[in-house]
Amino acid sequence: MYPLKPVAYGKILGGPLAPNINGDIYFFDVAGGTEVLVEVWGLPLYRPGYDGNEPIGPLGFHIHEYGLCEVTSIGEPFESAGGHYNPDNQPHGNHAGDFPVLFSNKGYARMSFFTNKFKPKDIIGKAVIIHENPDDYRTQPSGNSGRRLACGVIYPK
Repeated sequence: MYPLKPVAYGKILGGPLAPNINGDIYFFDVAGGTEVLVEVWGLPLYRPGYDGNEPIGPLGFHIHEYGLCEVTSIGEPFESAGGHYNPDNQPHGNHAGDFPVLFSNKGYARMSFFTNKFKPKDIIGKAVIIHENPDDYRTQPSGNSGRRLACGVIYPK
């Protein structure tokens, strides 16, 4: 894996719209910010938009404000996680919780990236969400990334 030990971790599990999703996310404290490593299986396969329907994938991927992954509505799961993590009250596309999209490669994705918008200790107790549609990084307040497919609470490691 990495020579550093992760400071925070989340177990990502699918909800009623995508029950096969299962993955892990790690947050490493590095100079100037955070290195994020995510690995996920069971993602829906990419499907282009057609007849006015949104595409399935690439998949929106964000940190949300609350570490709650409750399914109170089958059609709109994980609303308990609140909106995007946005401690600096920035417009969408520049939220601290805005991540690159996940690409499903036959249901699998692995990605690593750096962010200078938070340190791992700042996001413990938040949730990570995988959305059904790609994030456009413009639509306010949350990028029009669709329904929430999977959720994971971020804990100290």
